[in-house]
Amino acid sequence: MAQLETGGDQGNSKQKKMNARVDFTPMVDMIMLLVTFFMLCTTLLKPQTMEIAMPSDKEDLQDDQRSQVKESEAITVIIDENNAIYYFEGKPDEATLTPTAYGNDGIRKVLLAKNAEAMKHVEALKKEYSTKEVNEKTKAEYNEKLSDIRNGRKEVNGKKISTPTVIIKASDNASYKNLIDVLDEMQICNIGKYVIDNFTDFDQGMIDALKGGA
Repeated sequence: MAQLETGGDQGNSKQKKMNARVDFTPMVDMIMLLVTFFMLCTTLLKPQTMEIAMPSDKEDLQDDQRSQVKESEAITVIIDENNAIYYFEGKPDEATLTPTAYGNDGIRKVLLAKNAEAMKHVEALKKEYSTKEVNEKTKAEYNEKLSDIRNGRKEVNGKKISTPTVIIKASDNASYKNLIDVLDEMQICNIGKYVIDNFTDFDQGMIDALKGGA
């Protein structure tokens, strides 16, 4: 910025240059506030995780014990290519493979029917806590009771409620999206006991037999 100085004689006027200087001192405080804000936000954010039970790899277990569950509670979901999905209940060598689909009228309907008893208790639990004040204590109580229901630990009249164990198997040609969709169904249907198991030649044989009409 320039300022015009006027002497006694206008013909001898001179221009005096002034140095433009910006004071960045207040910006230091602003930067420190932003750094503190982002540090606090990063600390408070909790990652969204999903608990997945995997087959045991202990050497002292036999192959038929690694994913052993009660036959009456077991349901196996098989994911294949081209969005194909199948399921069967009980032991594989005695079961009938049934094709289904994704969504409300597909595998979700099957899982909800299998987990009907637990779903009744989940709805009752939601109704019970809908009238309570929401705080850290009630949240912890609700999550603990919900976990007990999902995992079949809740007892009614001295007997534990019946909950299914879902065994999820995905072929090499299945998409990652389809696997995530099935895992989402576990949360929607309030199923706490589920594992991701290996896709075997026997599973492929069941699919091939179904496609072949055998």
